[in-house]
Amino acid sequence: MKESVGNPLHLKSLNHISVVCKSVEESIDFYQNVLGFFPIRRPGSFDFNGAWLFGFGIGIHLLQSETPENMPKKTEINPKDNHISFQCESMGAVEKKLKEMGIAYVRAMVEEGGIHVDQIFFHDPDGFMVEICNCDNLPVVPLAGEMARSCSLQMMQHQQQIRVVHHQ
Repeated sequence: MKESVGNPLHLKSLNHISVVCKSVEESIDFYQNVLGFFPIRRPGSFDFNGAWLFGFGIGIHLLQSETPENMPKKTEINPKDNHISFQCESMGAVEKKLKEMGIAYVRAMVEEGGIHVDQIFFHDPDGFMVEICNCDNLPVVPLAGEMARSCSLQMMQHQQQIRVVHHQ
């Protein structure tokens, strides 16, 4: 298998993520008032309900489900589920605000080579996972080839310790 080198698709940046929702209005409220995104203009040529929001260099595109009553309801907060992650200035301030807002969350901590990363996971109104972390504590270290990738993954699996605490 030939390894792709560099940037084969000439990508520039992450533009947006799309989230299907039961209620666009409820999701706008969450992404605006909990995460700090702001609504932006959405092309009028769309023939379905939705909204676009922007913040922190990326867009969130909310898409109204055609069958909201059939959308599964996630209740368990599982840090290993699909999620979007944001770095924050203060984990303590995030936790305090989530408690004030009555948003259930799970705390986790990852340790790698003496460096600790704190994580907080919670759901948007439709069960899509959001992570807030101080992940910038962990350096980004590129892997050099397949052998390094295999060794690094094995080391990380052995060294990574995750402690999960649930908060309601």
